[in-house]
Amino acid sequence: MLVSRHAVRIRSHIILLSLVVALGFPHLAASSETALSLTLQASTTKSTLLSIQFPTLQQGWAVGSGGTILKTIDGGKKWKRVAGGTTALLTSVFFVDSSNGWVAGAGGWLSRTTNGGESWSQQAIDTQQPLYAVSFPSPHVGWVVGGSGTIFHTTDGGQHWNEQVSGTTAALYAVQFLDERKGTIVGALGIILSTSDGGATWTAQGAQSAVTLFDVFFTDATTGWAVGNAGALFQTTDGGAKWVDQTLPCGRTCTKLTDLLKIRFTSRRDGWIVGERGTLYQTTDAGLTWSEGKSIAPASLFGLSFPDAERGWASGENGTIVQLQLNR
Repeated sequence: MLVSRHAVRIRSHIILLSLVVALGFPHLAASSETALSLTLQASTTKSTLLSIQFPTLQQGWAVGSGGTILKTIDGGKKWKRVAGGTTALLTSVFFVDSSNGWVAGAGGWLSRTTNGGESWSQQAIDTQQPLYAVSFPSPHVGWVVGGSGTIFHTTDGGQHWNEQVSGTTAALYAVQFLDERKGTIVGALGIILSTSDGGATWTAQGAQSAVTLFDVFFTDATTGWAVGNAGALFQTTDGGAKWVDQTLPCGRTCTKLTDLLKIRFTSRRDGWIVGERGTLYQTTDAGLTWSEGKSIAPASLFGLSFPDAERGWASGENGTIVQLQLNR
C-alpha cells in the first residue's frame, strides 16, 4: 500500500506522516525471532494513534487524530484521555522523563507539559506547516521537524524556537538525536539529513532512492536504520556516510510489499519494525536476518516504544494499542 491509500481514514499519509553486521541483502528467517506474548489493550478511543511513548514501564502516552492524548500510569491496563487544548491531528509525543514532554501536530501545533501531563501549554513556533516529529536529547535542548523541510530548534525547553536551514522542501517525518550535537532526519524523496554540530549545518546523505522514509533509529554513533514505504529498509554502519539498501522481500505469505512505519532497537542486536496491516518484523542478530512479517493487530501500526529490553507497546488505527512482552 502506498502512502496515498491512507487518505480516507486520516486525510492522507501526507497529512498523516507528510503526515545493514551485514551489508548484503537481509534474509527473512524464523530463526530471527524471540518468543513473544501480545496483549491488545483497551484504549477507550477509536482515534488513530500515530505515536506512543513510555518514559517508564508504568507511565505511557499515545497521541493521534482529533487532538487525542492518552495517558496510562499502570503499564497500559487503563488508559485515560487527557485534555490537550486542541482538536488538531497529533503526530508525535516525546517525554524526556516522567514529567517533561512535548506533543506536535498539524498546523504547527506544539505543546509542552512539565507536570506529567496534568496541564499542557502551547509553544510559540513560527510556522503553519504540519509538525511530524519531536526529539529532545535533554530537557532543554530539542528539535521538531515537519512539512516543506521545516526544522526548529530550542535550547531553553521550548520558550524560544529558532528555525534551522534544512536545504530541502521535502516533508521531514522523523528525527533522532543521540546527544545535543549529533542527529539525523529522514523524510520524503529519500531525504536523509545529518548534523554533528547541533543543527548549525545539515548535510544531505540520501538513500539513493526516491522512497519515502518514515522513521530513523541509531543504536550508536555509527549504526543506524531507516524505514519507509514498500518495504524500504536502509542501514548505515559508518554514521551515515553510506546507506545500504536492505529492503525486505515479500516473504512466503506476502502478496505485496508492506509500508514500514516505525523502527526501534532495544540493543545492538534486537530490533523491531511495525507497519501497515498490523505487521511486525523482528531481528535478534543486528539485522542480518529478520523474521517474516506477521500481523499482530487488525490495523496499521504507526507508533512503537520500548522502555526496556523486555516490554514494548505499538499503536495505530482505531485506537489500537498492543503490548509486546518478550519471553526469553
